[in-house]
Amino acid sequence: MIMSKIIIQRVYEANPPYCSPTYLIDRLWPRGISKTRLEGVIWSKEVAPSNELRIWYHAHLDEWVQFKEKYLQELEKSSSWSPLYSQLTLGHTITLLYGSKNEQQNHAIILRDFLLSKFR
Repeated sequence: MIMSKIIIQRVYEANPPYCSPTYLIDRLWPRGISKTRLEGVIWSKEVAPSNELRIWYHAHLDEWVQFKEKYLQELEKSSSWSPLYSQLTLGHTITLLYGSKNEQQNHAIILRDFLLSKFR
């Protein structure tokens, strides 16, 4: 079995040079971050929660469990995560950058767990 590792990091705390491959997994470009600062980072906005789900969650921050369920449903219906999974199947470590202030409850954690569950 290939052991793969997924690093999750808040985009505001990440600095170049970035280990390859590194993905920005937010639907919106992070406020105050220049494109130059994220040079070499792959912006994979398709893997982020849909705009509708993102807006819903910001209005219902206390409903983490429902957000997680809805986002997992979106991931199951999509193939947007396939490039990330492909890197993992090759044994590469990938880095997921996200913008949320909440380091315990954010979509990067859900995506990481989803990708790792595909190995089981």
